[in-house]
Amino acid sequence: MAWLYVFLAGLLEVAFAVCLKLSDSFSRWPYTVAFICLSGLSLWLLTLAMRAIPFGVCYAAWTGIGVLGTTLIGVVWFDDPLNWTRIAFTLTLLGSIVGLRLTA
Repeated sequence: MAWLYVFLAGLLEVAFAVCLKLSDSFSRWPYTVAFICLSGLSLWLLTLAMRAIPFGVCYAAWTGIGVLGTTLIGVVWFDDPLNWTRIAFTLTLLGSIVGLRLTA
């Protein structure tokens, strides 16, 4: 169940990062409120996961999911650049998350 919490917290991290971008420096209130709510829920789920998963592994997986998700959304929705180097490092990160999961 703890890994489900990490996964959901990671997805919420992606969502709150998107809301942060769309809030336009906290000038657009609906996105600002969404950012605050989603970040709080994400951190709450992360704390639940840390009850059963070692701290470093849990935090690394959470941030890794966030990096992967925001990278993909940035490329698809916000026209962030995509090149082979970025793909290689993103895949390295994904491999590291899987490795941490398998060794935890």
